[in-house]
Amino acid sequence: MKKYLVLLLSILLFLSCSDKKPELILAESTGKINHLLVVIKDTQWQGEIGDEIRKIIGSPVLGLPQPETQFNVSQVAPEYFGSMFKTSRSVLSVSIGNEDKFLIQKDVYSKPQRIIQITGKDNIAIAHLIEKHQRELIQVFKDNDLYSTQKTLNKESWESKKLKTLNSLGIQLNIPKKYRLVDDNGSFLWLRNPIPSGSMNIIVYSVPILSENDLKGNNIVSMRDSIGKKHIPGGPEGSYMITEAAYSPHIFDVTLTGRKAFEVRGKWEIKGDFMAGPFLNYTVIDEKNDRFIVVEGFTYAPAVDKRDYMFELEAILKTLKITK
Repeated sequence: MKKYLVLLLSILLFLSCSDKKPELILAESTGKINHLLVVIKDTQWQGEIGDEIRKIIGSPVLGLPQPETQFNVSQVAPEYFGSMFKTSRSVLSVSIGNEDKFLIQKDVYSKPQRIIQITGKDNIAIAHLIEKHQRELIQVFKDNDLYSTQKTLNKESWESKKLKTLNSLGIQLNIPKKYRLVDDNGSFLWLRNPIPSGSMNIIVYSVPILSENDLKGNNIVSMRDSIGKKHIPGGPEGSYMITEAAYSPHIFDVTLTGRKAFEVRGKWEIKGDFMAGPFLNYTVIDEKNDRFIVVEGFTYAPAVDKRDYMFELEAILKTLKITK
């Protein structure tokens, strides 16, 4: 009897296992960060639909000294969208169909990958869908690029506990080891990554919350200017970093590490010198400890494009976790 029971259980186990579909192993997605592949007929790409797409994905990135588009773009006709292109990280597919549809697909041919399919009954319907979903379209591809960048950068990063300022503030931040220590005194951290055209920089500090006015984000510029004067000197004696006076920074309400925060995109300059560049600042409200946690990235890279440098800094800053 026991033999029959064992045999029956073995058969049932085999049948249950055979019902499971084998997990598909996807290739690693390809393509540079901030690059978008558009799959669309040549006639549509050269016409009004192409103009509508270029207007959206070609809009300038905020906070850069010179205009730079959201994405670099390649276009391929649907009949040529073969295996060479299917592993692309970011794909926008546009076509005429029986219904109007905006569909986001995840990890179809590779991983991580996002494919957005826009289908319309005619070109007018397609143009309407593109306009309606323009913010979502950009955000989906940007978020996937951020994830991919973080995955790459996190392979070899500083241990937070080995950085005095991160330890004392009770926070974690995944900073690649290619960023070299400039200052870490327990209350202010500065790391720099040398690049051929200059440097990429990360700074971390905290500021006490003193009033309700602070919580509205009204004093962020003056706060960062006081930190620049104290900690970030320029070349000539007495010079230091400030927020560029002739350029009002863009300030947005966001959420970071589960808390309300302000995202600030603007330009910095050295008071008393001719150095300048873009910065990205996240000022996080930590009401539990009556303080702001500030993480900021800034780039000095004269005469070259800065979009991708700032995108890498954004990916790093968004790994912030408050543990205290």
